[in-house]
Amino acid sequence: MQQFSLEVQTQGSTDIVNLSPLLTEKIKSIKGSGLVHLFIAGSTAGLTTIEFEPGLVKHDLPEFFQRLAPDDIRYQHEATWHDDNGHAHVRSALLGPDLTVPISGGKLLTGQWQQIVLVDFDTSPRKRIVMVTIVI
Repeated sequence: MQQFSLEVQTQGSTDIVNLSPLLTEKIKSIKGSGLVHLFIAGSTAGLTTIEFEPGLVKHDLPEFFQRLAPDDIRYQHEATWHDDNGHAHVRSALLGPDLTVPISGGKLLTGQWQQIVLVDFDTSPRKRIVMVTIVI
């Protein structure tokens, strides 16, 4: 087993960051087949896969989350903590904090147009740490 972290600076507000290039570089020397598990600590971001193209990452996915958990309605979390990110917690819970992808011969076994992405729902820029565990 191997473990390392990826540090990513985000802009918040449903910022979507492509992790595939960073991850591809980190795993290229790994021999054999296994799994790579990614986990993001924090309750206002999540991980998934998507085709990382402008229509999806700048418009479609953010608009989907806006319809599902709008940022302009009242959340009890905001009343409790006097902040503005109740929607970010709800969106993160829907997306989830982790993702597992098979690897072989130092390559991610994702589809041709499938990239691993971090989605930061918080209202402010953040430094995000993604823990990566590889099991061969």
